[in-house]
Amino acid sequence: MTAFTILLGGTLTVTPRLRNQISGSRFIAADSGMMHAAALRVVPELWVGDFDSAGSELAIQYKDVPRETFPAEKDATDGAIAVAEALRRGATSIVLAGGLGGQADHTTGLLGQALGLALAGTRTLLTSGEEEAYPVIPGTLTLDLAPGTRVSIVPFADLDGLDLDGVKWPLVQRHVPLGSTLTLSNVATGETRITIRAGYGMAFAYP
Repeated sequence: MTAFTILLGGTLTVTPRLRNQISGSRFIAADSGMMHAAALRVVPELWVGDFDSAGSELAIQYKDVPRETFPAEKDATDGAIAVAEALRRGATSIVLAGGLGGQADHTTGLLGQALGLALAGTRTLLTSGEEEAYPVIPGTLTLDLAPGTRVSIVPFADLDGLDLDGVKWPLVQRHVPLGSTLTLSNVATGETRITIRAGYGMAFAYP
């Protein structure tokens, strides 16, 4: 398995859990996402973007990191370009660090991108260090959560055959329509398992 972490420009709180999630990973920075490299104590192997939001101090500090520069007017975000490069380099799992918080349109776009990656077979996690988002697709998703962790599932389409275990309010073979709030604000009792037969959505955890 080849793990990549994409450094994005959103909020990122460095925690022991985050360090564990990115341990052994390769790193690519997307534009201002490079600002997280120092706190994580990593040097990315590549820095991509139009560099409209990366300051001159970062450019000096990481002058030896290979860059791929793109025009500001383009058909993909810097984050999407970084993900594409990770896939080209053989990524089988991707952590989007700094992928939550900030502008709602970019965050929602990243959630959609994460779902697309998961449906194509690439394990994906979005994290701010304080909030995590996992694609929920047909099959079983297991989350390593401490008891008391708040966990929610947001359907992006109707969910069929939902089983939810390891939570205060478990569910068995439930149909959860798009727009339902049934699966918001549950509480983990330990390892949490989410299984669906059809549909897709996102699971959010607040460890």
